[in-house]
Amino acid sequence: MAARDKQHHSKNHIPRSPSSILFLSFLCIASFLTFCLLKPSLKTFPPPKNILLVAKRSSELCNYSDGLWIYDSVASARYSHTCREIFKGWNCMLSNKSNGVEITKWRWRPKQCDLLPFDPVRFLERHRDTSIGFVGDSLNRNMFVSLFCTLKQVSNDVKKWRPAKADRGFTFLQYNLTIAYHRTNLLARYNRWSASASGGLLESLGYKDGYRVDVDVPDSAWAEAPSFHNIIILNTGHWWWAPVKFDPVKSPMLFFKEGIPVLPPIYPDVGLDMVLKHMISFVESRMQPGGIKILRTQSPRHFEGGDWDKGGSCQHVEPLSAKRVEELFAVEHNGTNVEARLVNEHLHRAIAGSGFHILDITHMSEFRADAHPGKLGGKKHDDCLHWCLPGLTDTWNDLLVAVLDDIKASR
Repeated sequence: MAARDKQHHSKNHIPRSPSSILFLSFLCIASFLTFCLLKPSLKTFPPPKNILLVAKRSSELCNYSDGLWIYDSVASARYSHTCREIFKGWNCMLSNKSNGVEITKWRWRPKQCDLLPFDPVRFLERHRDTSIGFVGDSLNRNMFVSLFCTLKQVSNDVKKWRPAKADRGFTFLQYNLTIAYHRTNLLARYNRWSASASGGLLESLGYKDGYRVDVDVPDSAWAEAPSFHNIIILNTGHWWWAPVKFDPVKSPMLFFKEGIPVLPPIYPDVGLDMVLKHMISFVESRMQPGGIKILRTQSPRHFEGGDWDKGGSCQHVEPLSAKRVEELFAVEHNGTNVEARLVNEHLHRAIAGSGFHILDITHMSEFRADAHPGKLGGKKHDDCLHWCLPGLTDTWNDLLVAVLDDIKASR
């Protein structure tokens, strides 16, 4: 890190001619700029110049996904790691991860505008008599927990319950604000499928085992969420390419529509498009008038040296360089972590022409290989998928606030 320039000023008598005064003014300005540029508490990691931003802009006012990571040595976590809702495997301060504290000192700065610090009191006031539902996989839970712990710092009068069949939920009673998390891996309903002894369409093609995915039927874990919540944040993507569960040979995804197998059988990426189309339509048909519908983009993984089950790890202690980001995530490289940008292409197409807004967290998260639990995630392998708390998903919620403010301002 560059050392701070020390300015040495002479105590000798200084002539008071206009040219001397002008020279001194120039010297002062130059000294100030040098101090700012070399200030030791700041580092920046810019995005790559040729980054492919496949999701549409979060807002017409600002593209929050295009910016820099700024290191601030005096910054601190916005909530305590003792927040009980934090899953143990994500609690990097409790597990004494070497950079567990440093993770919280990085701030995202969009190029086009300011991203204000999260103000929990303002959020509670602004969303009085409101219900917010996070619907999706464990990465949406990561974000939900961050929001809960942030709000609980300023409001302790909380009721714990499970609204609309949520996996978990809380109401901040003083404000009548409810936040809930509905766990669903694919958004659509899916169950184990086995060939029938009496035969059938899939049996005639040689299928014996697999998973039935009903592209037009929502998972019951969140089917009631759109009619209950005023704001809903959906995500899906990670489970669609999970060969340990959905093995393309031993236990493939078998897609059904209107109760009938989709034939000829389709690949998971086509199935994802069908599910997204039907689930977006489902939400729009059930959502309350004036409800806000958001689709969060894919959270990037950072496995290096192999995938999660092949010894992959994430041992960085600072954000990645722009060059390394492209090496890991560029579609043309087809690397271990390429799914993030590929999934985003499907998400972007799916919301075209709908009333959904995009919450684009992918690009800013691609730099943060330092912010995963890694070896301390409580698994047999490194956890380079989920995020430490406090940590990166706190910034996702900063973006959420900005997007919600922009949506409301545009109405």
